[in-house]
Amino acid sequence: MHESILTGLVAVAVLGALAQWIGWRLRFPAILLLILFGIAAGPEGLGLVHTDEMFGELLLPFVSIAVAILLFEGALTLHLPELGSSLAIVAKLVTIGTAATWVMGAALAHFLLDFSWPLAVLAGAILTVTGPTVVIPLLRQIRPTGAGGVILKWEGILIDPIGAVLAVLVFEGLVEGGALPEFAGILRTLFSGTVFGAIPAVALVICLQRYWIPDHLHSAAALALALSGYAAANVFQHEAGLLAVTVMGVILANQRRVDISHITEFKENLQVLLISTLFILLSARVRFADVQNLAVPEFLFLGLLVLVVRPLAVALCTFGSDVARRDRIFISAMAPRGVVAAAVTAVFALRLEQEGFAGAEELVPIVFFVIAGSVAIYGVIGRPLAIRLGLAERNPSGVVIVGAHAVGRALGRHLHLLDIPVLMVDTNLRRIRQARMDGLRTYHGSVLTDEAEVALELPGIGKLFAMTSNDDVNAFSAMHFVYLFGRENLYQVAPSRKPSEGPSELSPDQRARVLFGTDLTLEELHRRMGGGQELRATPLTEKFGTREWRQEHGDDAVPLLSVSEDGVVSVATADTSFEPKAGDTLLGLVPEDGTVPRARPRRIGSAAG
Repeated sequence: MHESILTGLVAVAVLGALAQWIGWRLRFPAILLLILFGIAAGPEGLGLVHTDEMFGELLLPFVSIAVAILLFEGALTLHLPELGSSLAIVAKLVTIGTAATWVMGAALAHFLLDFSWPLAVLAGAILTVTGPTVVIPLLRQIRPTGAGGVILKWEGILIDPIGAVLAVLVFEGLVEGGALPEFAGILRTLFSGTVFGAIPAVALVICLQRYWIPDHLHSAAALALALSGYAAANVFQHEAGLLAVTVMGVILANQRRVDISHITEFKENLQVLLISTLFILLSARVRFADVQNLAVPEFLFLGLLVLVVRPLAVALCTFGSDVARRDRIFISAMAPRGVVAAAVTAVFALRLEQEGFAGAEELVPIVFFVIAGSVAIYGVIGRPLAIRLGLAERNPSGVVIVGAHAVGRALGRHLHLLDIPVLMVDTNLRRIRQARMDGLRTYHGSVLTDEAEVALELPGIGKLFAMTSNDDVNAFSAMHFVYLFGRENLYQVAPSRKPSEGPSELSPDQRARVLFGTDLTLEELHRRMGGGQELRATPLTEKFGTREWRQEHGDDAVPLLSVSEDGVVSVATADTSFEPKAGDTLLGLVPEDGTVPRARPRRIGSAAG
């Protein structure tokens, strides 16, 4: 028994990491792969993961705590200023939209799947939940502009506790025969969730503000307080703890007394582990026979949820609002179900079977089918639709340049001439004003703050160049955006610290790729541009390539980056070969000769303006 449990735990970790990696590599929703891997690894497949034997009675408490942690992590990203005028839309989506989805989903489950009305009402309540575990990764891949992405993120996080509580109240009504749902239960949930969410949040802020907790225990203390609030709220009202952790996260995200960015980063790492574990463990409980029995009614049920129920609910909530038509369409086409639906279903199915509800065994396969199907559908259509609507770019090649000094501004101007979107960021207002005079988009402030994540406008941006005079700030600035751009698109100027000054406290995995090579520190770039060299863009042809470019400008010339004809930026670094080809425009440092930098004409309709 010990060996089988050990094998199962190892299989969960390996398969989870593998699914996440394949999903990242193929730009495909990892959750769909996690479900498939879980079913394949279950007792009727490879026999590696026997969830019920591994956890026994601890399975449901483990799932509940994991979901609470995921909701807390998601709520830490909810900043009120980013909502703006969309607050009313989000409020309607999580109330009116939830009710509409519940009613229509229940009707479809009854008439299409032959569920009894009590079971159909429960299924409809469960399927109101979308969830941040699927919505946020999809939004991170799509990176939409406009209000649609913000509205979807808020809806996905807030709908989790609301939908879960609704499902619990419906379930209790079914089992106990009471009203569906109890009005008193709703009031108890709101009260206990708000109180036991606010108290831990205030306690943590006070402790951090007065330095009662050492830095290395901040994340542990935050997690402990969140789970304490979760448990306390659940004592007063079943599943009110999900609302408590959400309230705590929102309060912490929007207070300004202490910095919680390091706590948020820890939770993001924990999120990946928990999502992978939960989906594989729960999927391993799905039987092959249940999957094989899926037929036309189930596919029609999924299709109507996607094509009819969601668009009608969104139309009802956005009617008469100032939300742009393209944002409404995008919101209508993004409602994948996630881990909360899977977890709640796993809990209810067992209880209903114990209570003798007819057809209860059909609840798990249909919910997992909707989860897998909705993630697959929205994962496939999401990005192409956003591109078609003008809310996303096919290959975002723009650059955030952190450091609006003379070198940074010169680089930004040339990229702008080459039709590459550029955003200059600096804490120095004088530099920002100079960048604005050069016609560049700017942000005055630090990229490391929570405000920057909300205020930065990143349409068309795909890379970051950290070019400040502080090596560690460069590294932190780059790593701050690792989940948005990916590590391969983060660059920092070569460190200026000399060996005699001692090594940096940052490990290699905390640093970004070296920009332009190890010898071109910021000081060296300033020295070259102030001592007879200039930035120049040169179109390459079949007859005039990189070799001819070096022969013309001499050995002291340095190639920095290239821009292809379709706007892809390739950067010269120490860890990769840099081979621009004919048709590319090479940007490099060359000796001044009084000529004007050569650049391709800007394309009409550019997003760089």
